[in-house]
Amino acid sequence: MEKNSFYIETYGCFSNKSDSYIISTLLNKSGYTPTTIEEAEFVIINTCAVKQQTENKIKTRLSELYNHYKEDRNKHFIIAGCLPHVDPSYIDVVKNLIPNFSAIIDLDNLKEIPFIFEEIRSGKTNLVRKSTGSIDKSEILIDYPEGKITGIVPISEGCLGSCTYCCVKNARGRLKCYNHQTILENVKHQLQSGIKQIYLTSQDCSTYEYDNIKLVDLISEIAVLDYKFFLRIGMLNPRFLIDEFEQLLTIYKHKKIYHFLHVPIQSGSDSILKLMNRNYVISDIMEKLKILRSKFPFLSISTDIICGFPGETEEDFSKTIDLIKWLKPEILNVSKYTPRPGTKAKYMEQLNSKTIKERSTTLSGVFRESLNDINSKWKNWEGEVLVLHKGTRDNQVFGRNFAYKNVFIDNFTGDYGSFVKVRISNVDGFNLFVECI
Repeated sequence: MEKNSFYIETYGCFSNKSDSYIISTLLNKSGYTPTTIEEAEFVIINTCAVKQQTENKIKTRLSELYNHYKEDRNKHFIIAGCLPHVDPSYIDVVKNLIPNFSAIIDLDNLKEIPFIFEEIRSGKTNLVRKSTGSIDKSEILIDYPEGKITGIVPISEGCLGSCTYCCVKNARGRLKCYNHQTILENVKHQLQSGIKQIYLTSQDCSTYEYDNIKLVDLISEIAVLDYKFFLRIGMLNPRFLIDEFEQLLTIYKHKKIYHFLHVPIQSGSDSILKLMNRNYVISDIMEKLKILRSKFPFLSISTDIICGFPGETEEDFSKTIDLIKWLKPEILNVSKYTPRPGTKAKYMEQLNSKTIKERSTTLSGVFRESLNDINSKWKNWEGEVLVLHKGTRDNQVFGRNFAYKNVFIDNFTGDYGSFVKVRISNVDGFNLFVECI
């Protein structure tokens, strides 16, 4: 075991990944070095709770770690992230899974971790630390390993919604927007260190507002920075398309912004959306998306659908099928509904699991069929691609163009992080294959 060493295992969304990078940065500056789980003195498990499937995976992992290391008094486990905080009973759930834990922390304890480590070293154990207030995570300038190309900058935490199926708000709380100046400084810091692709992240980027600075203002400040990079905006609530459509039109006019929209519609049925407490109707969303695609024909759309929400009839589900056939999203995240702790939907009448699974399979099949000709408009396109990492074959690299499309380049001899001029030579389903020009 290496003294002053740590290992982080991360589950879930980009906000969680950002938290892990923040923790790593703070520990590096406090004299700790990252290593493997076998060699680490401190092991941090950054948990997620958005889906039952993810919760089950983490529970299994915590039990495995306990059984493997329960006799090792020199290895210390710190449980972070959402899982312990989605319901008052879940701290005890975590305690029972890994009784030898050293500390459970919440989402705003990140700056305290080096001090918590010292307490653990002094002999304290089974600490449960809850923060007294929220912190501005954008203030912490993240340092990435050498060669890193993609960076993450948090712009807020929590949300204003009260969706009946979501337990994440129980952990992350109401919306807290971060100072736009510290966000801008964080972006600059990452670009100066060589980052070429930045993800702005939060539970809902559309609600960002700080001192009368809205999302469009923040994006405009970032987009004029004198660096070559792409910026990806995180998830936007569908309501944003209705209430702040002009913001979106302005945002996509900036050349450095990916023409990529992640808008989680969740169902094609207005009656189910009402049960979910999603404050919009499908016709309004379709109208705005139709305009967006007319103005930005290469826009890539990602959406999320929950199959089998309580009360969903065959007619409701058929409306979701119709929505996906019409929308033809580039990315579809299909979730089989499961009741989550501390949510209203948990106490609604549930559908049987067989029906939920069948609907999920059907919807996934409809989506796969829609991909057959989704990229035909890209044939012979020419433009720049950001080279990100190794591809699926030898001597092949993977990159993205301005619309966040999957692009593969064979026999590439340049550097990761470079922008190269290409022409699309072949379209195969969802993927674009190009040659350099």
